[in-house]
Amino acid sequence: MGAVLQKFNPPGVHDPAGYSHVTITTAGRLAHLAGQCPLDLGGSVVGEPGDYDAQTDQVIANCLAVLAAAGAKPDAVVRSIIYVVSADSAVLAAVWDRLNASPLAAAFTTASTLLGVTALGYGGQLVEIDLTAVLAD
Repeated sequence: MGAVLQKFNPPGVHDPAGYSHVTITTAGRLAHLAGQCPLDLGGSVVGEPGDYDAQTDQVIANCLAVLAAAGAKPDAVVRSIIYVVSADSAVLAAVWDRLNASPLAAAFTTASTLLGVTALGYGGQLVEIDLTAVLAD
């Protein structure tokens, strides 16, 4: 039997845009995936300086690859944290919208956090995603 995910928004908190405040799983096994950066196979940051779209697309591709390697699909993600180098809420919203229009979109229906940050680990890096996924027993 596979893991069961229960997602809900309790009374007394706002109704979020696309994600759930609470995600509960019956899983016995979880995959904690390293933060995925916008790096190509050669280890270089993709895109021109300031290209959020290219970096978001590379992060999506990398997330899909590591999920598959762990034996999981995007709908098995129980927690996501998205880091975007920007203090501009319009930039954060644009990254969020791009993620939710991608093949990774199901990952963001569970407990998700979107953060604007000052810097990330690689020079020129603008986006990073940290995922936790439930694995079939």
